[in-house]
Amino acid sequence: MSWSVVIPLLAFLAIIFFIGIWSSRKTAASESGFLQDYFLGGRELGGFVLAMTMVATYGSASSFLGGPGTAYTIGFGWILLAMTQVVTGYFVLMVLGKKFAILARRYNAITLTDFLKARYQSPVVVILSAAAIIIFLFSAMAAQWVGGARLVESLTGMSYNTALFIFAVSVLIYVIVGGFRAVAVTDAVQGSVMVIGTLILLVAVIVAGGGVPNIIRDLTAENPNLITPFGPDGTLSKAYVSSFWILVGVGVVGLPQIAVRAMSYKSSKSMHRAIIIGTIVTGVIMLNMHLIGVFARPILPGIEVGDKVIPLISMEVLPSWLAGVVLAAPMAAIMSTVDSLLILVSSTIVKDVYLNYIKPDASIKVIKRASFGVTAVLGIIVYLLALNPPDLLIFLNLFAFGGLEAAFIWPIVMGLYWKYSNKYGAIASMAVGMASYVFLHYYNQANGNLLDVHTVTIPVVLSFVAFVGVSLLFKREAFDYEAR
Repeated sequence: MSWSVVIPLLAFLAIIFFIGIWSSRKTAASESGFLQDYFLGGRELGGFVLAMTMVATYGSASSFLGGPGTAYTIGFGWILLAMTQVVTGYFVLMVLGKKFAILARRYNAITLTDFLKARYQSPVVVILSAAAIIIFLFSAMAAQWVGGARLVESLTGMSYNTALFIFAVSVLIYVIVGGFRAVAVTDAVQGSVMVIGTLILLVAVIVAGGGVPNIIRDLTAENPNLITPFGPDGTLSKAYVSSFWILVGVGVVGLPQIAVRAMSYKSSKSMHRAIIIGTIVTGVIMLNMHLIGVFARPILPGIEVGDKVIPLISMEVLPSWLAGVVLAAPMAAIMSTVDSLLILVSSTIVKDVYLNYIKPDASIKVIKRASFGVTAVLGIIVYLLALNPPDLLIFLNLFAFGGLEAAFIWPIVMGLYWKYSNKYGAIASMAVGMASYVFLHYYNQANGNLLDVHTVTIPVVLSFVAFVGVSLLFKREAFDYEAR
């Protein structure tokens, strides 16, 4: 174990724990109520914190470990594909905008399911929403647990299972103690660490590789296709790369962990500032991390597990103490996504299921116990799921993304902007989206991508057709946004 690498990471974790303790005291003193504060930070996020919590939540283990690992394997084609993510924060906040936050406050919505319940007045929509969040986000959380464990494993030489246990315990402590406020504030710290860390590492990798022209020559000598948009074996087609934008661009509006952040800002000024900051920060991080993945190939050839590329190249090209500082960036990305997903699934179970259908009159003391207990149990379950990890965790994460987008994008967007949206269309859209996505996921794995497009493309189209068709077929009454 290299203590000069580990000590900066331990210092970083100490800061995160301090924020968790501070947030728990802030939550206890809050006048907005436990649920509002624990699950939504009291709707007090400013522009910088909002931008960073969106970037940090979206920029996960797949962006900082899996993405660069895949770029290491595929080359520049994966960078082109990954850069479609630059518009994520801009697109989400522009599409959902002020209307989503205003309606969420009017409905007193704390979770995305709260919003859908108030908009569609249907227990079936609530149950489908909760089921989609729980099912697909378990895949996403397992991916983050795996990423965190692999990072700790690479740095310390511990076994994977020991590293997984340490990472899981670290995250659970500060999430359970601090709630959403701890998540948002730590995301601001973690987002800043991400930007600085990726810049330092990119410069170090370029220097170690003898400059960009030399790195490109080495890549070309190994396989000329590594510097083309089509991948080392030409499998990245134009249709696939274009359709990927639905998954990491347009469709991100349907991710509950991102959409809920559009409920939490305190003013329009905060939202506008977050759009600018978030777009710039996302662009810098995504470009830097994926370039590092490709540029690492000539410097450290033969890495078999792609998710270890970033920790290995960091320790290769940086002094050990600086590697520890820089590797706080992927650790930050992983922890910030894990904490957000934990809070989201916990709020779904406690707020959307327990309080709606099991014990609506529960006291604050009981709600607190349930919130802390559910979060802890979720962490333990995901820990068990992560004990047998895949080789490239990015695909586990993207599976979760696609399923959530197919389920939620049209109930959210059409519910905001189409007055003829109704519960029948929402139910049909969610059912068709989830069912077709799961079917196509396994079909494409066995037979190759249908129509040569990403798996999420066809389910998103089918769920839209189902939403509009069924809404018009069953009930054509205009929804009064002002009345509810």
